[in-house]
Amino acid sequence: MDRLRDHAATSAVVERAKGALMALTGCTPDAAGEELLQRAKAADRTLLEECWLTFAALVPPLPGAPPEPDYRGDDLSGAPLSAVPGPAGPRSPVAGAAEPADREVRVPDDGFTALGRLGKALVHVVTPHDLARCLLDELAGDVDADALLLFRTMPAGGLELIGHAGVDDTLADQWAQVPPLSGITALEALRAREPRWLEDFTTDRQRYLLIGDPPERWLSRAWLPVSTGDGAEVCIGILRTRGGPFPPQARQLLRAVARLCAGWLRSYGARPEHGAGAAAATAQPVFDSLPGSAMLLTPLRGPSGEVEDYRIDAATEEAVDVVGRSGRQLLGRRILECFPSMADEAVWHGCLRTLATGEPFEGEPFAYQEVVDGTAELSTYAIHSARLGGALVVTWVRHDSSDRQEQRLADVQRLGNLGWANWNLVTDEGSWSSQAFLVLNRDPALGPVRLADLPELALPEDAPLLARTVRELVRTGRQFDVPFRVRSGSEVRHVRMVAEVVTDTEDRPVEVHGFVQDLTAQRSAELALVESEQAIMTQHGVLRAERNLAARLQHALLPLPTRPVGLAGMRVEVVYLPAQSGIHVGGDWFSAIELPDGDALFVVGDVAGHGIDAVATMAQLRFTAKGMVITGSSLTGALARLNTLLLHSRDSHGTATMVLARYDPGERCLVWAQAGHPPPLLVRGGEVRYLDRPAGMLLGACATPEFEEARCVLEPGDRILLYTDGLVERPSEGIDHGLDRLAAAVAAHHTDGPGSLVPLLTSVLEVERRDDVCVLDIRLPSEPE
Repeated sequence: MDRLRDHAATSAVVERAKGALMALTGCTPDAAGEELLQRAKAADRTLLEECWLTFAALVPPLPGAPPEPDYRGDDLSGAPLSAVPGPAGPRSPVAGAAEPADREVRVPDDGFTALGRLGKALVHVVTPHDLARCLLDELAGDVDADALLLFRTMPAGGLELIGHAGVDDTLADQWAQVPPLSGITALEALRAREPRWLEDFTTDRQRYLLIGDPPERWLSRAWLPVSTGDGAEVCIGILRTRGGPFPPQARQLLRAVARLCAGWLRSYGARPEHGAGAAAATAQPVFDSLPGSAMLLTPLRGPSGEVEDYRIDAATEEAVDVVGRSGRQLLGRRILECFPSMADEAVWHGCLRTLATGEPFEGEPFAYQEVVDGTAELSTYAIHSARLGGALVVTWVRHDSSDRQEQRLADVQRLGNLGWANWNLVTDEGSWSSQAFLVLNRDPALGPVRLADLPELALPEDAPLLARTVRELVRTGRQFDVPFRVRSGSEVRHVRMVAEVVTDTEDRPVEVHGFVQDLTAQRSAELALVESEQAIMTQHGVLRAERNLAARLQHALLPLPTRPVGLAGMRVEVVYLPAQSGIHVGGDWFSAIELPDGDALFVVGDVAGHGIDAVATMAQLRFTAKGMVITGSSLTGALARLNTLLLHSRDSHGTATMVLARYDPGERCLVWAQAGHPPPLLVRGGEVRYLDRPAGMLLGACATPEFEEARCVLEPGDRILLYTDGLVERPSEGIDHGLDRLAAAVAAHHTDGPGSLVPLLTSVLEVERRDDVCVLDIRLPSEPE
């Protein structure tokens, strides 16, 4: 909060300084800000120090003071920023140039440090008393100041004490009003427009009327005149307990401080504590006794007559601005400076309308986070304004907590679709919330029903249970939670009621408190869920029965050998693994038979899809393929006819892939063809490779496919694997990764003994198989078996 207050106060000073340059030159805000930064950098000042000096530069020169060459008398409208003179102040001397006697040289580094601190501290100064305390705090270590006084000229020619620090209240009261007498150092400094340095106490005591009780309390003094630009002039008095002259560095620093103070007095001092006018002086005591946050605002009009801002002429103690100032600290300040939220378009125009028509204005409620007893609390406020003469009374109305609680209760009832209901058992009267009438579908004009008559609102089927529950509640005082149904037009509404009994001091029931809640949407969802679960269970049973039937059919059509089979001098092992996920049986199949001429036929196929249809298509292809090859058809011819069969058979099931291989034992030659199927895997001499696939498209995809044959001469010890795609395919990767994984596993598990397929498949397959797997392991023994 302290950082935010510092930032807000500093921003106000910078923005005012930018506005001063904009008024002189007509430049943009960005250009004015850049000029301030450049001036501060060139003069080795802080930005805040430059801003205060800019305010001081706007003050007309003291009458009779030596003129300084600048452009203040010229018309600078539209001139470039470079033509606007910077404020007078300590500057770095130009190399080789002589310094005039009446001009100041650059304040040493310690002086600049003090000015930087003072420029930042002035941001938080509110009253002239604050200014005096601030100056004494900052100058005590730099010039050995022990007390500080601020005098301002009065119209009659005398002086009034507007601020002091380091002196007691009794002495301040004695010098509160100073008549225009001779021998008053502050008056002489103002008349001469030059500082007065009182550095010899013995001589100064004979010449001047010195402040102090006794005057020996302060042995050296300095008085510096300051012009505020509003017809009043201020003199700053520095009092030191030690004697002796002020060093040149101290004199230079005090002159610079006077210029900074001129900037503060120009920007903020034009709102003295006594300058709010008679009306404000009368109103402030009234506002001191008012609760809440309220202010009296006087409109400030521009040259066009439009209201540009408002001056705060009275404020309650609870009125706190964005930087933490409250009550009387706000007097004389601008409303947009203290409460930027007033610049909101709706609020601003609402206040203008009130000022013009006298019609009160009430803004929309807004949320505001405040700290109450050390805890952040979100409160709701609304701005009200009313005209009082030519001014406005603006109040920030905080919505009462009971109003908020009532609104929250209404929101809970609406969002929860529930309403409260109470019954007085002594008077036999009831009271319901508006939401309770909606839930029970009762006209509010008819009023609440008696507790005994509540079951009449339920459906006839539910009325007896509700009546029995109500009687039990009144008799035993036991809380109940009961569902029942009411009719709402053509619909039936599901309602839940919860109630309890309140007893008197003699434990007799006197009231019933409860609520009713509409559970129609929830009940409908529950019924829909039950129906859905029943449908799922029914479908699951159908699918399970279909799986059992397909599995039995598959087992009947595709019997699996329990041990290796010898065909045409080769040893053949078969493994068929059904899918573990899902409840359907797949269409993977195989054939391994010896032909009439002594050759061997090996077939592995995969029908797309699962279930009874896939099993039926599998059986059709399996038996047809064997029959065609046995009757003399070539492998490619058989594939072409099977393709036609799938295309033109109404009972066929989509598409299928297949590989057919015919082995001639005399020449040890394997001739094979494929239709969209993965290639056979050859293991020879410890090396593993896939046979090059001849052309061939999957069955059932095209009316005129082309199929080709490939030949492979086997050597003793060779091993051929025919398999379906379930062995190599995974959803998360391409088939090439699966083929590589199979080849690596075969190379790692190569053995000539029977029963080697199981460990091989275990290393290749996932834990949960998503598809059927069928593998033919064909080996040509090194020696005849």
